[in-house]
Amino acid sequence: MLHLDELEAQSVYILREAYSQIDPLAMLWSLGKDSNVMVWLAKKAFCGHVPFPVVHVDTGKKFKEMYEFRERFATEWNLQLITGDCPPVEEVDATLPPAARSAARKTLGLKALLNEHGFKGVIAGIRRDEQATRAKERVFSPRDESGTWDFRDQPPEFWDQYKTDFPPGAHIRIHPLLHWTEIDIWRYIERENIPVVPLYFAQDGKRYRSLGDQDITSPIDSQAATLQEIIEELATTTTSERAGRAMDHEREDAFERLRASGYM
Repeated sequence: MLHLDELEAQSVYILREAYSQIDPLAMLWSLGKDSNVMVWLAKKAFCGHVPFPVVHVDTGKKFKEMYEFRERFATEWNLQLITGDCPPVEEVDATLPPAARSAARKTLGLKALLNEHGFKGVIAGIRRDEQATRAKERVFSPRDESGTWDFRDQPPEFWDQYKTDFPPGAHIRIHPLLHWTEIDIWRYIERENIPVVPLYFAQDGKRYRSLGDQDITSPIDSQAATLQEIIEELATTTTSERAGRAMDHEREDAFERLRASGYM
């Protein structure tokens, strides 16, 4: 499919540009569908080998199927896996709503990993269509030394010309899937036969459309038990992809506050 070929080519270009311009570099691996596509694209970009570490910021609250997936495919894909724990929720901003406060543990966990390993850039699997705040991102998106993102002051990116020379101390997020949509992701997974966590497929009339921590993520009503059925469902649904994420049903500014402070 020409559309998927174009998406793939643009993402491969972005990954190669990041690798050539930013060192040291890492990729965030959340174990979800988007980050698995991202790892797959990295393998394509670099002749079957991912040349930088993949980082899992672990809250300790993922589904057992996600941990099983991580252990299996970190080995099968020959990934240099780095894991890091997150601090307890008591160390997180108490003014955040409960689910957002729980999710914000990942921000502190990521900052600790960045400080420990000195990564100047991290590749993340976010998409513009996923959430309104994420639509404000750039492909190469700078953060300051504390990880803060100023979404009102982002570099222009015209005609796939990306700014990669940022001031010393800046931390760069790279988003090679920013131009993809949810249905693009699933069509590419089907075409490439990319493994995903089985929770995405319906059992007993329920499936997970987006995967997070067990205590703040819920399944949706669905009969889609195959890749083709998921694609057909997405072609007609009017339900938000993150409808099962508790934090997305809290105060309107909660997600924006999380993103501004460094949330993935």
